[in-house]
Amino acid sequence: MEHERKKVLVGMSGGIDSSAVCLMLLDEGYEVVGVTMRVWDLPRQFADTGQEYPDFIQDARALAARLGIAHYVADERTAFKDIVVRNFVDEYLAGRTPNPCVMCNPAFKFRVLAEWADKLGCDYIATGHYVRVKEEGGRYGLYCGVDGKKDQSYFLWRLGQDVLSRCIFPLGALRKEDVRGYLARKGFEMKARGGESMEVCFIDKDYREFLREQVPDLDRRVGEGKFVDVQGRVIGTHCGFPYFTVGQRKGLGIALGKPAYVLRLNARKNTVMLGDAENLEACAMLVCGGRISSEADWADGQLSVRIRYRNRPIPCSVRQVKNRFPEEGGGEDLWLVRFKEKASAVTPGQSAVFYVGDKMAGGAYIGSQRGLQAYLED
Repeated sequence: MEHERKKVLVGMSGGIDSSAVCLMLLDEGYEVVGVTMRVWDLPRQFADTGQEYPDFIQDARALAARLGIAHYVADERTAFKDIVVRNFVDEYLAGRTPNPCVMCNPAFKFRVLAEWADKLGCDYIATGHYVRVKEEGGRYGLYCGVDGKKDQSYFLWRLGQDVLSRCIFPLGALRKEDVRGYLARKGFEMKARGGESMEVCFIDKDYREFLREQVPDLDRRVGEGKFVDVQGRVIGTHCGFPYFTVGQRKGLGIALGKPAYVLRLNARKNTVMLGDAENLEACAMLVCGGRISSEADWADGQLSVRIRYRNRPIPCSVRQVKNRFPEEGGGEDLWLVRFKEKASAVTPGQSAVFYVGDKMAGGAYIGSQRGLQAYLED
């Protein structure tokens, strides 16, 4: 076979998906090597007092031993804190709501995997992501996973051709129930029945508590701020803008006699704008820091955008515009996205990921929406 004796490095988390990937690749004749990253220890990951390694690392080691494959632990705790966690905190302090997985994948996770693959002489990198990659005329395109409920293409829009060219995603053409069934048939019944975490990997409880842990003087630095309505009138006080996110309804700490939603954060003024659900609706948005494929045909009416993970893509059009407010960020790389259906809770800091059908056409960061109306009137 073409890949006979080819060596592949599998990012092993100790969970269902990466375990299935190891088995599938062995079945296909690859030489498999596993590496598990230790990035952030949480108390719940240690079942026994005095345990040296988190449970998930011990699970990955046990699986590797059972399969007879080499396994390594990459202790990346310091780098993870310096790169991923610092960015997470900085984004909240700038009044944006980050998606740490989008940042982590290119800048950290796949970079570390590539480095280990090179060090261990591995031709390929494999993970348990539900996504597909296809070679097309010398370039590699990213496609949604077949299982729409598990598709993880949203998190990978920043991966470059150098990484995609050596990636294998065995689960992209499968559904989750198929993966569980496969593991059970291979004699891993307990693993097949295991649960899975959907939370941010480095946050144990609430992100607000995490921010206070990372920035002990946060409350003093930010201070009390004002709630304002859509007309800019002060309607109350709050504990600080980093503790809120666009679209939030619960836990606002203010009673207005009707449901209220966070519409906008202003980090400079420490204000939080509140309004009704209909105030969250948008017909357009501004995005920046984009990597948008030149191959995509914006005029064919097939372009769509997903503004948060698990949201369905919304039909849209895109055009590049000149940044009227460079102090708000985005530089010259600013795009106006017009929705063909109403979107809700456009959130600065989150990713906007574009698709043509099930093929990813690129992505960008949702930026400040200041002056949006002026761009629409151009």
